[in-house]
Amino acid sequence: MDLKKIVFILSICSMTYSYAGNVKTDPNPFLSDFKTLYNAPSFDKIKIEHYEPAFLEGIRQQNAQIKAIVSNKAKPTFQNTIVAYDNSGEILRRVGGVFFNLTEAETNDALTALSIKMAPVLSEHSDNISLNKALFKRIKTVYSQRKSLKLTREQERLLELIYKDFVRSGAALDDKKQARLREINKELATLEIDFGNHVLNETNAYQLVISDKKDLAGLPDWLVKSAAEDAKAAGKEGKWIFTLHNASRLPFLQYADNRALREQIYNAYINRANKGDKNDNKAILAKVITLRLEKANLLGFDTYSNFVLDKNMAKSSAKVMDFLNNLWKYSNENARKEAAELQKLMDKEGKGEKLARWDWWYYSEKLRQEKYNLNEDELKPYFKLDNVREGAFAVANKLYGITLTEVKNVPVYHPDVKVFDVKDSKGKHLGLFYVDYFPRAGKRGGAWMNNYKDQHGESRPIICNVASFTKPTGDVPSLLTLDEVQTLFHEFGHALHGLLTKCNYVGVSGTNVTRDFVELPSQIMEHWATEPEVLKMYAKNYKTGEVMPDTLIQKLNKQMLFNQGFMTTELLAAAILDMEFHNLKDAKNLDVVDFEKKVMDKYGLIPEIAPRYRATYFNHIIGGYASGYYSYLWANVLDSDAFEAFKENGIFDKKTADAFRTNVLEKGGSEDPMVLYKRFRGAEPKLEPMLKNRGLQ
Repeated sequence: MDLKKIVFILSICSMTYSYAGNVKTDPNPFLSDFKTLYNAPSFDKIKIEHYEPAFLEGIRQQNAQIKAIVSNKAKPTFQNTIVAYDNSGEILRRVGGVFFNLTEAETNDALTALSIKMAPVLSEHSDNISLNKALFKRIKTVYSQRKSLKLTREQERLLELIYKDFVRSGAALDDKKQARLREINKELATLEIDFGNHVLNETNAYQLVISDKKDLAGLPDWLVKSAAEDAKAAGKEGKWIFTLHNASRLPFLQYADNRALREQIYNAYINRANKGDKNDNKAILAKVITLRLEKANLLGFDTYSNFVLDKNMAKSSAKVMDFLNNLWKYSNENARKEAAELQKLMDKEGKGEKLARWDWWYYSEKLRQEKYNLNEDELKPYFKLDNVREGAFAVANKLYGITLTEVKNVPVYHPDVKVFDVKDSKGKHLGLFYVDYFPRAGKRGGAWMNNYKDQHGESRPIICNVASFTKPTGDVPSLLTLDEVQTLFHEFGHALHGLLTKCNYVGVSGTNVTRDFVELPSQIMEHWATEPEVLKMYAKNYKTGEVMPDTLIQKLNKQMLFNQGFMTTELLAAAILDMEFHNLKDAKNLDVVDFEKKVMDKYGLIPEIAPRYRATYFNHIIGGYASGYYSYLWANVLDSDAFEAFKENGIFDKKTADAFRTNVLEKGGSEDPMVLYKRFRGAEPKLEPMLKNRGLQ
């Protein structure tokens, strides 16, 4: 995790740290390499009191390293300036890699308080580097000589990225504007932490407690058992608890016959952080949007979206909006047709009810059964979590020759976590891979990949996947939904991007790529998850070991376009909302909920669908995807076109796999992403495969 990643979610108030005199303390594990297998984090030795002094020592160390660069009497060169800067901050990367992963995956009150305390400190440190005039002068000198330096492509890219990053961070601004930029960065860092904490608090606070067994009608046994276990753990034995975590909320919406309870849990979810209480995010988001616009203006951009997109593949807001509007024409019409089908199904029941948002999952599941003779619950026995994970590993083995073997002698931060040693076909170590798959109170919702340690040169990475999948219940193992299967493959695709990287410099290795390119390696992995050949590798009945029968595989694949109007439209609606917020040129007196409604009305979003994420809990646009949520759809064009190459040559064709590995997975951000893609595919991506896969043609 480099400095920019560290301070992205954090931001300078003064703080002190004092040691108790003559008190014996454990050595701080962050201040040197971890004494573990492959330098894995020493979770068994790390304590809450280690983080703050490690951050402070990391700041001191990096300041000394920056001072050494600036004080160097020799003329600026790529080695003594650019490489020296890229290598700086080892302690910060080490402590940040652990701290920021745990604040997402296993947080508590102490970690939350410390993240708030450290935010302004780290923000100031970042600004002190980015706005260091002497450092920028040396970087600019090297950049101005780049054409005569005979650099490799990777070195050229690193130099370009660092120079532009300094400019985008305000290095070329005058003192007055730099001072205001510092203030904005400090405030944003704290606001962004508060926003995420409020969403987590709201998610954890809600419980739908059911006392009457009749209210469980329609729910599958596995969900009822899980709810009973949650109730028992909460001291409410004999009752059933359902929560806002995906693994609980979504199947409840999908199967519960009790419409009033579906409405209750749905509304609780979409109104998170929107109740006017201490966890309300309306004012926070409005302030974030306002400050981001001011920051963009200071840096010479008319909107925050154009500031962000200037460094992405898309380059401009206008191009993104054209892309989204083109897709919207297809998807919203498909969603209308799907809504009409669901309404007909409701009409058959003779209750006189009109389709509402909380009905969509329930009636679409009934329609799936009617159209395809498939109940999604039929699939779950074949999707035992361990088998699905091993299936993803087997795909990687057939494509790239790598193996992943569980290791037990590496410390972990929670009993749910498993660790795997990743090796290439010759047995050479490629990295460590952590998986953490079950929901709990200290973990935010969703799924993600992150780094504990970046790859550069011979130093291999440590990568993690975190998710909140369906938990085991009693003697029944974790059995995944189809969506969870695809999510596991998706996040493992990100992990492969981090594990297989072969770059020389931290700043361009692994997933240090543009936001609208980073989803290519993840989304292309989803294609393998439901290929018949792959399903036969891992989809085995957890009781009998029987491979999923051909009839069920055919049903599964026949319904892949089912409900795509809904899924694409809710995703598009969120992407459009993100862009419209950041396309604003005047954010004064912004009411984010009213603005959301006006945007959705303008685009004609049907009332039966809400954006996948509404304004007050849209964590993506706080945590790195501001003006970037479109990336999932943009990259969907890339991954759909890229998988066509595998379909043309065989889904495990070695030549195609080698080309994807060497031109995409190994290259990180070491070259322009479209150059890398064209080198793999031989041409720019076509839109048609994506439209076909989403049923938009």
